[in-house]
Amino acid sequence: MWRRVSDLIRTHIDIIAYAVFGVLTTAVNVVSYWVCSHVLGISTVPASVIAWVLSVAFAFVTNRRWVFHSKAIGARSVLIEALSFFASRFATGVVDWVGMWLLVDVLSLPDVPVKLLVNIVVIVLNYIASKLIVFRH
Repeated sequence: MWRRVSDLIRTHIDIIAYAVFGVLTTAVNVVSYWVCSHVLGISTVPASVIAWVLSVAFAFVTNRRWVFHSKAIGARSVLIEALSFFASRFATGVVDWVGMWLLVDVLSLPDVPVKLLVNIVVIVLNYIASKLIVFRH
């Protein structure tokens, strides 16, 4: 039994690590959005953009090191990796911002549950982009 569990974990460690850091990245995104929106009074889209910047910076560091185990060394290689990471995250950031605008500002749905729902879609898209484009070996 434990051997199967151990083998399963070893086989899927990148997905498990991505899930853990995805939850933490989502927490950074949602908490920073809430602080910007509910504490600082910043409107929905600008608050989402600020939350995006903070969560993407967190995600780059964690994904590079502990999820995709990047082997890039040297300033140029890391810069190329960072730029492709931020570019792919910008694309999914647009999904986040449009989703928030449409569902919260246009349809008047509650912002924090919508933020969580939109982030689930974004997490899946980010994994695909990171695995296939940014941190490919």
